[in-house]
Amino acid sequence: MGRTGKQNMAAILIGALLLGGIPIAATSTVYATEATRKKLQEAENEKKETEENLDETKEELNNLNEQKNSLQGQLHTLNEQLQEVSDNIAELERQIDEKKKEIERTKDELADAEATEAWQYECMKKRIQFIYETQDYVMLEMLFASASFSDFLNRSDYIEQLSAYDRKKLEEYTATKEMIEEVKAQLEKEKQELDEYKVQVEEEKARVAGLVNKTSTNLAGKTSEISQAESEALAYEQKIKEQEQNIADLQAKLAEEIRLSRLAAQSSWRDISEVSFAEGDRYLLANLIYCEAGGEMYAGKVAVGAVVINRVLSSVYPDTVVGVIYQGGQFSPVASGRLAAALAENKATDSCYQAADEAMRGITNVGNCVYFRTPIEGLSGINIGGHVFY
Repeated sequence: MGRTGKQNMAAILIGALLLGGIPIAATSTVYATEATRKKLQEAENEKKETEENLDETKEELNNLNEQKNSLQGQLHTLNEQLQEVSDNIAELERQIDEKKKEIERTKDELADAEATEAWQYECMKKRIQFIYETQDYVMLEMLFASASFSDFLNRSDYIEQLSAYDRKKLEEYTATKEMIEEVKAQLEKEKQELDEYKVQVEEEKARVAGLVNKTSTNLAGKTSEISQAESEALAYEQKIKEQEQNIADLQAKLAEEIRLSRLAAQSSWRDISEVSFAEGDRYLLANLIYCEAGGEMYAGKVAVGAVVINRVLSSVYPDTVVGVIYQGGQFSPVASGRLAAALAENKATDSCYQAADEAMRGITNVGNCVYFRTPIEGLSGINIGGHVFY
């Protein structure tokens, strides 16, 4: 195909791409080099992943702050409960002190009552002894010694009063003994109840104090987690800024490559007969084909070789195979070191050399395409194997 035919083919291809309903954003990708477009897509994917990580971290941070606020509320409530328990204990201790004083007073009263009881007991013993030993004689003497019947009645009344007095003293003695027993039992019961209540309050104080310590520990842990999450969020935000700058740089590079691509389509092209290949071009091209399309069908290998030769023919790109392949940022195997490794061991297969020979004779199955890459959404061109050529 002559130069005029190639220019017409390029114009037809460009017109088809521009008029084929592809959005402006999509036409940018059409002219992108594989390496730059791949880097740009990877950068955008990395930014998206970082933004998702940032969103997750912020959500986690919100959850942690909610948990922290909840723990602070629990801690406040527990501290109030602990203060209430402490106040109860203080009041209880005051009551216990009062009860101890009351018990001491009661003990004194009890001692007096016991002394009274002892005195009453002794009196009762003497009275009973006296009655037992002399009362019958005294009673008879009092009755028979009466001067008159009236005196007899008076003496009988006195005896009755004396018996009533004895009964009263016996009842007083009995009541004193019963009161003493009741007071002792009541004091012992109250003391036991107070001791039990004090134990319960101490246990409650220990329980609440344990909850306070546990909640404080959890709160400290949440504070540490929040600090870590905040640091992660700041790191993600910084990373997003760097990724945005990287994307901006790649977009600027992409814009320049688009400009060069369009310029190539509109510029002059040499005929294959005008190209003088240097020694080693076949070896270099075959190994590049191996790196880019070693696993592709034969047509895919020819297409990769054709792209390299199309650039050699275009006035926009270097005019040698070496210059085209090693032009900065054009072929990913160059940057990754895969091409150097392939060249060191001559990895190119017979079909790779055959494809290189056809391309160097000017045979092309992709027209004037000067780019290829793995297919992406919005990119149209000539699809061969796992690549789209444009």
